[in-house]
Amino acid sequence: MTQITIKDVALAAGVSPSTVSRALNGGPTVASALRDRVQAAARELGYRPNSQARSLRTRATTVLGVIISDITNPFFTSMVRGAEDAASRAGYSVVLANTDEDLDKEQRYLEVAAAESMAGVILSPASTTRTSIDLMRERGIPVVTIDRRLRTADVDRVGVNNVKAAQEAVLRLVARGCGRIGFIAGPADVTTAADRLAGYKHGLKAAGLPYDKRLVARGDYRIEGGRAAAQTLLSLEPDALFISNNLMTLGAVAAIRERGLRYPGDIAVAAFDDMSWALGLAEEMTLIAQPTYDIGRHAAELLLRRVAGERFPPSHVVLQGVVRG
Repeated sequence: MTQITIKDVALAAGVSPSTVSRALNGGPTVASALRDRVQAAARELGYRPNSQARSLRTRATTVLGVIISDITNPFFTSMVRGAEDAASRAGYSVVLANTDEDLDKEQRYLEVAAAESMAGVILSPASTTRTSIDLMRERGIPVVTIDRRLRTADVDRVGVNNVKAAQEAVLRLVARGCGRIGFIAGPADVTTAADRLAGYKHGLKAAGLPYDKRLVARGDYRIEGGRAAAQTLLSLEPDALFISNNLMTLGAVAAIRERGLRYPGDIAVAAFDDMSWALGLAEEMTLIAQPTYDIGRHAAELLLRRVAGERFPPSHVVLQGVVRG
């Protein structure tokens, strides 16, 4: 006999698998009428929760998966170390996977986490709307997202107040006499990119400066994307560039130098992330340092509470970035 899965119940009830999971597990965000419909579909199909999934939290598995979006980005180095240290103190090991911002690779690694019965997963989602953790929910494997958020609000997450930090960086540039600030934004479907763009706009408004969409160019959070975006903006002769991540900053600086410009003499530069790893690059920049180690530590500690079987409302930990320069 074919085993009935949570996806079968979702199809019968006309909802998503994640909604079925919340409805059957007493999620507070599910309306009573919808919960009744899901429960009725489950009874009609004869659905029974996977016993293996239910016992995952109490089994002897002591491995946490950490799935990050770009292993070449130094932002994640300290973050992974924070997660590993917290896991190690609790007797757990960490397995690291890199998705390269690729949804298919991300899904394969989530499937590996399920197949290996990992205790839990820390995830930096490749997409706000298209990343799916339905398989994790079905298998009873807890997930904590880091840095970026998923569209669903009922997932534990740890990140930084990007809006506030971006606004403060813009105001720092204005205080240095800049009035025509170009902004290199990240991918449209990533929450950090959306938040930093919002902070840029708030900063302009707080300074009494108009928002000019021509002064915003999107990149892909990679070096070449930052370089291409900077080339576009530099043709408009801004007096400052604000870049929304570290790798794009490397590309933007290359574009600035190719034009024979110097910073801060010819153009001011502000950027997200500590650039101390790029020797000589961070001097005279306004930088937003993120508490990367603490992001990883908080995420692992939160995940381990879920692994231990604690039940509590979705936890959203928001840390503060520090603007320097």
